[in-house]
Amino acid sequence: MTVLTQAEISEFIDRAFAEDIGTGDITSDNVVPADARLRVALETREDIVVAGLDIALECFRKLVPDAKIEKHCEDGDAIAAKDVLAVVEGNARGILTAERTALNTLQHLSGIATTTRTYVAAMGETSAKLLDTRKTLPGWRKMEKYATRMGGAQNHRMGLYDGVMIKDNHIGVVGSITRCVEAARAANLPKIEVECDTLDQVAEAAMAGADIILLDNMGPDMLREAVAIVDGRCKTEASGGVNLQTIGAIAATGVDYVSVGRITQSAPAVDIGLDVAIL
Repeated sequence: MTVLTQAEISEFIDRAFAEDIGTGDITSDNVVPADARLRVALETREDIVVAGLDIALECFRKLVPDAKIEKHCEDGDAIAAKDVLAVVEGNARGILTAERTALNTLQHLSGIATTTRTYVAAMGETSAKLLDTRKTLPGWRKMEKYATRMGGAQNHRMGLYDGVMIKDNHIGVVGSITRCVEAARAANLPKIEVECDTLDQVAEAAMAGADIILLDNMGPDMLREAVAIVDGRCKTEASGGVNLQTIGAIAATGVDYVSVGRITQSAPAVDIGLDVAIL
């Protein structure tokens, strides 16, 4: 399960501010009076699932340490259009300088959570669980996987280092699925997953002792056959060709998991605005 630490959040904001602010916000610092104050409301323009609100609010705290902040919801909450997520009050220069970084982060992560929740709903009343993937933006992986969890998905492996995924190219180099699994077992590697394109490969992977079999680009009928071949010997994960129109039928085949790259790779940012009232 992906949990963001305060240190990770702080490091991310520092990098984002260094990129955006650089040597200073020359507009706010020269146009806005140093003692001016603002009260701003973060308001969603559409129905969303919230993710990244604490990160966004920390952006304001970084530049306005004495800011007064009112949270009206939590990450994972489903919020209707025109609802206020939070209110921030404090030094105007700091709030205006932090605005874009805060909104970019909140809109992007909430977009992922919202898209994820839509996919979870489309799976219907099945026992299958939605998994995320490694199809994330470089430098954003942990936050994007956190957002998928806020939307109702389960986190899959974080990277190449914490889960074995034997794919077709590995099999091509080594010679067979069985040899790949045996090598992984000999190295005492945990949770060995094998990608299979055919039912013969599924049978071999199950016999070799894979912990999870990824059923790649298989239609519902073929998925049901694969589940029958596995017969409970390991977990099954459907992947490839999954969208909102197909996921319901895929989830109903009896697979344990359905993985979807779209929830991170293609999720659109949601529309959240910053409404300002001058004090």
